[in-house]
Amino acid sequence: MRNISILPADTYVVVNKTVIREDDRRLLTMLYQPIIGYTAVSLYFTLIDDLDELKRISNDLNHHHLMSIMQLRLEDIMIAREKLEAVGLLKTYLKKGNVNNYVYLLYSPISANEFFNHPILNIVLYNNIGKKEYLKRQEMFKVPRVRLTDYEDVSRKFNEVFKSSTLKPFEVIEDIEKREEGTIILDDMIDFNLLIASIPNGLVSNRCFNEDAKKLINNLSLVYNIDTERMSGLVRASLNEKGLIDKTLLRKNCRNYYSFENVGNLPTLVYQTQPDYLKKPVGDNSKWAKMVYTFENTSPYDYLRSKYKGAEPTKRDLQLIEELMIDQKLSAGVVNVLISYALKVNNQKLNRNYLETIAGQWKRLNIETVEEAMKLTEKEYKKMKKIANTTIKSKTTVKKNTKEEILPDWFDKEVDASSVNEEEKNELDKLIDSLV
Repeated sequence: MRNISILPADTYVVVNKTVIREDDRRLLTMLYQPIIGYTAVSLYFTLIDDLDELKRISNDLNHHHLMSIMQLRLEDIMIAREKLEAVGLLKTYLKKGNVNNYVYLLYSPISANEFFNHPILNIVLYNNIGKKEYLKRQEMFKVPRVRLTDYEDVSRKFNEVFKSSTLKPFEVIEDIEKREEGTIILDDMIDFNLLIASIPNGLVSNRCFNEDAKKLINNLSLVYNIDTERMSGLVRASLNEKGLIDKTLLRKNCRNYYSFENVGNLPTLVYQTQPDYLKKPVGDNSKWAKMVYTFENTSPYDYLRSKYKGAEPTKRDLQLIEELMIDQKLSAGVVNVLISYALKVNNQKLNRNYLETIAGQWKRLNIETVEEAMKLTEKEYKKMKKIANTTIKSKTTVKKNTKEEILPDWFDKEVDASSVNEEEKNELDKLIDSLV
């Protein structure tokens, strides 16, 4: 499925598997959007708009229709679709043929209560927006508490209001609409046979490892990167007197373990890419735009890995990059620009002091987008170059063969591709190809 290429002519039908409520829009924009991005949420609403007047099923449509409506490339629409699938808002079915046929099943977002207690979604949301915004969103969805200790429940029961009937009941109808929420599906991260075998029978109840418990363990192992052996110890430490897993305690133990192992940091951020709302609109085909697109759609981990020629980056470098993202709250794409510049001017070394100095300046200047970072870096370099040239001219003993500082590849290149000569085009194309 992941390797199947999709074409604009391929058709699709949207089927509504749930009841879309008015407050779903708030759930999607406030809780899901910081995780899956604006484009994915926009695709969800676009698919809803494709439904018929009764919001049941759409006509046969093709993917060129989506490209036209959303003004996006098909590749970007497919990335958005996969994000919807990953968080349980969409299921995709395919029938192959000369023209492939897709069926898109739409599901509701989970409730705010379920979201904030979800072992994966709540942590990813926290990482993406930070503590302050996270608490704001929690406050938005809180229900008021009313003290009823001095009150008596005087509500009537059904049989006190309605009389019994002698009419025969109707048969149960299965196809009546109902609200259905999708679920996040993961491959097994834990070897449960090994996990269960590692815990003595006397410590656990027969009902200990039910499906809900396994699902929670699997989710926590993904979020906190915990293997089977370590999870076994955490599960044992989370058993109650009945031999069942205290789920709240297991969450706490896993979080504490990760925090201890990672010096208080939250689960890693280096695998994220630039948030959709900070990306440059699609449409510009200049070399500058291609470089911006590369920085925006590559995670700092993958970008750094490309600089290691495909090898695994060192833990020191990864930790340094993650600290910048956590402490300075720099976005993923901006961090990529910083990595590129720092490696170029420091002989392929990531110098902590240099990175922290630049990152601090960018944070104070509120640099959020890739273009802002690239333009500021170019501007700062030209200023330094001008000062250096002035100093050189004032000295008569300067050597003429002074080595020039190596520049990032976007420096001194116009945004308009027409002003770039053929040699520069080939050089930039090679660079872009090496990063993708």
